[in-house]
Amino acid sequence: MIRINCPFCGERDHSEFSYGGDASVKYPPLDAPAEQWLEAVFQRENIDGVQFETWQHLQGCRMWIVVERDTTNHEIHSVRPAHEGIAQALAESEGGDV
Repeated sequence: MIRINCPFCGERDHSEFSYGGDASVKYPPLDAPAEQWLEAVFQRENIDGVQFETWQHLQGCRMWIVVERDTTNHEIHSVRPAHEGIAQALAESEGGDV
């Protein structure tokens, strides 16, 4: 079982979240040719090790987060809000900097 520490709700079971995909993918503009979209969506590395992933907390705050997870043992190294503005606001409310 994977436990994800949501920055907004605290530690929760992964079943509350929906996997969003590889967070390192840079998607092309909406009007890009189909070949570029094919490459971005389907032609990716299947990483064996640490990768950044997006997850949405569907059964909680509904926020998108970025999880740094090792795919070999499911160990989670870090979790942060997916939107930098929200990450900044959280850091400021906690008295720190991002």
